[in-house]
Amino acid sequence: MSTFDDRENAFENKYAHDAEMQFKAEARRNKLLGLWAAGVMGKSGDEAEAYAKDVVKADFEEAGDEDVFRKVSGDLGDKSNEGEIREKMKSLLAEAKAQIMSEVSD
Repeated sequence: MSTFDDRENAFENKYAHDAEMQFKAEARRNKLLGLWAAGVMGKSGDEAEAYAKDVVKADFEEAGDEDVFRKVSGDLGDKSNEGEIREKMKSLLAEAKAQIMSEVSD
């Protein structure tokens, strides 16, 4: 293999790794968001875990975060507003990435 082929493979591997890590972070963020929303709705234990799984599943409806936002926003109703939910999504994504990175380095 040439140096060019080695570099191309390295870039492809890095892209695949980055895409996998982003997917894992978004899935974890969605679970954390579901647990947060479940708490706001007064759910706990198995009921909260089941709701969090529903939020994770909602992300497979379409590309992007809007499907997750619609699910949580619709379920929360007047218990939260758009700004709070979007801010929570943003902060939980950062938290999810940090959790994954700490697991990778362990």
